Amino acid sequence: MKLQTIRWEAGKKTLVLIDQTRLPGKLVYMRCKTVEQVWQAIRALKVRGAPAIGAAAAFGMVLGIGQRKYAAYSCFKKKVDGLVRYLASARPTAVNLFWALERMKQVVLEHRTHPVPEIGERLLQEALAIMEEDRKSCRKMADIGQVFVKDNDSILTYCNAGILATVDYGTALGVIYRAKELKKKIKVYSCETRPLLQGARLTCWELRRNKIDVTLLCDNMAGYLMKQKKVDKIFIGADRISANGDVANKIGSYALAILAKYHRIPFYVVAPVSTFDTALASGADIPIEERDAREVGSLWYKRPMAPAGINVYNPAFDIVPGRLITAIVTDKGILTPAYLKKVRRLFSR
Repeated sequence: MKLQTIRWEAGKKTLVLIDQTRLPGKLVYMRCKTVEQVWQAIRALKVRGAPAIGAAAAFGMVLGIGQRKYAAYSCFKKKVDGLVRYLASARPTAVNLFWALERMKQVVLEHRTHPVPEIGERLLQEALAIMEEDRKSCRKMADIGQVFVKDNDSILTYCNAGILATVDYGTALGVIYRAKELKKKIKVYSCETRPLLQGARLTCWELRRNKIDVTLLCDNMAGYLMKQKKVDKIFIGADRISANGDVANKIGSYALAILAKYHRIPFYVVAPVSTFDTALASGADIPIEERDAREVGSLWYKRPMAPAGINVYNPAFDIVPGRLITAIVTDKGILTPAYLKKVRRLFSR
């Protein structure tokens, strides 16, 4: 789709990312040559979306190890463990971050008897594999999700679950892109997604870039839109899914799911199996990131839009209970209620 959220420049040993904080004004690529730059990119939402964060963290490990020589495997392992803790501290909710770091750590453990330079090369190959797997999984979900998309559908989406949230193509928006390729006529409504406006800034930007009919609305207009029968179905992504099918997604997703239930509108989640955290029994166990108050009161305004010193509550995510979700589209197939039994079956294969 002629847009890459993440790219590895092997010759320059550089991770290239789209700086999403500059969109939609400018398409700017940032070049990360250090693990600190990757950490900051994740923390500051320059790179965001669970799959994209996971891939970026894997390359952060590669950059953190660098070209230095290690006296022994024990020294190398100590460095790796420190990098895992450091990168994991960037953001607490998106499980793909921890999933990718665990994969990198396992490479180190499984090759403990190999020369350290060889382990370093294997880590690079693992990071490249994570990136390629995400690309393929997005395409699979796009195809699998077509069973829920009809010609002339009006689809409501939330936050950004597209090209910018993954290595390419997207999760929820990937289903829409594939529908367009299949010549289905689709109209999309994008909620702005307060307070960071990922829907307004990112989803609208990439959908227009790909010539998808998209209309922007404020988050609190979604219920009225549903009442007017202008929404056929809802597609969102996910940052973490617990064993019982509860979904952590951008704050506001829970309210949207309740509205959908009341108006009898199908509510679909699209996410790869890497987004599942089966160690957590329910969404109540998912840690919810709380962010800076300035994102609510002053970030997008020439003048602050709230009184100075006002208390601000700014959780970045909320939990959609599995009972409100019509189906979860994964790269391994479709899950429908009851989720606990089907998630267990999926991960026992």
